[in-house]
Amino acid sequence: MLKALIIDPGKCTGCKQCELACSYEKEGVFNPAKSRIRVFDFHHEARFVPYTCTQCDEAWCQQACPVNAITTDEATGVKIVHENLCVGCKVCTIACPFGTVNYNASSGKVIKCDLCGGNPACADACPTEAIVYGDVEQAGFDKMKTWAAKTDAGARAGQ
Repeated sequence: MLKALIIDPGKCTGCKQCELACSYEKEGVFNPAKSRIRVFDFHHEARFVPYTCTQCDEAWCQQACPVNAITTDEATGVKIVHENLCVGCKVCTIACPFGTVNYNASSGKVIKCDLCGGNPACADACPTEAIVYGDVEQAGFDKMKTWAAKTDAGARAGQ
């Protein structure tokens, strides 16, 4: 069973606890600039959207890496950056269409979400459950069920 971060922007309050938890877990400091997850602030709409690496099946970052420093964990599907192999060329940062692979100036290497080895700090820290770590298949089913309920309610209202 593959697991992933399931993000519900409608529940996000913009508290950025996820960013702080990530930076502390990965870098040992509470510094959102060093986080592998970001909360995008749609200021004019008063909306917040957390985003991070989606662990693409055909990861462009991985394909672009000239030294094969990004590999896939076969058991989890997680794309992992091997710091000892990374040369800091940043080609993967350009290749990622979502902008979720970032350059870490402190180390001279790239960083991206690796789901904290199966216990994502961002999900644990999220007070509103806007970020949860769960079964990929169940996440898709839940979204379909929610959409079906909305569609059904709309159809009944029009009768």
